[in-house]
Amino acid sequence: MAKADLDKKPFDVASMFDDVGAKYDLTNTILSFGQDARWRRRTRERLQLKPGERVLDLAAGTAVSTVELAKSGAWCVACDFSQGMLAAGRDRDVPKVVGDGMQLPFADNSFDAVTISYGLRNIHDHEAGLREMARVTRPGGRLTIAEFSTPVVPVFGTVYKEYLMRLLPQVARMVSSNPEAYIYLAESIRAWPDQEGLAQVINDNGWADAGWQNLSLGIVALHSAVKPR
Repeated sequence: MAKADLDKKPFDVASMFDDVGAKYDLTNTILSFGQDARWRRRTRERLQLKPGERVLDLAAGTAVSTVELAKSGAWCVACDFSQGMLAAGRDRDVPKVVGDGMQLPFADNSFDAVTISYGLRNIHDHEAGLREMARVTRPGGRLTIAEFSTPVVPVFGTVYKEYLMRLLPQVARMVSSNPEAYIYLAESIRAWPDQEGLAQVINDNGWADAGWQNLSLGIVALHSAVKPR
């Protein structure tokens, strides 16, 4: 089995996601047991978006998350490092921009809110990515990060880890166009900080008042923060 750590080469990550774009949405629905749509809705609700606000959806992939955000009436742009992922969502009617999370192609203070779902782990330097997201957000603007996290029920956590390392790669082999990518993703989830650890990293890199809300017993956590005025 392939091993993964958090020292990611940007080109390799982009290529990996280029390969899985065609079946990415279907694979995520299957692997999450259909919870992915609810997690996207809760992310939108957590951001408390208002009509007319400008929102950056970073690591947007096929832009399915951007379409959900746009239901708020906000103007939302999908940004991703992988051209293949954005191309897979070509039929979704939202603006799409290819961009590196560590060097975003947007001016300072451009957005009222920024969000990233299951992508912060895949930025080569995720702390630099957090600072860059803060740069393009106006003072007082909001951040919400949806990311896989640490289950809060110990017995369930053990079952979840077994699923990540045993069942997830097997399911990915049946439904994904690049099952090896999901072995990497499982390993990167296991190596990721827990809820409190990530909140501290967020506060240390351009944001304030980071807190979180657990979904699905902590499989996913929504971390939110604000950019200091």
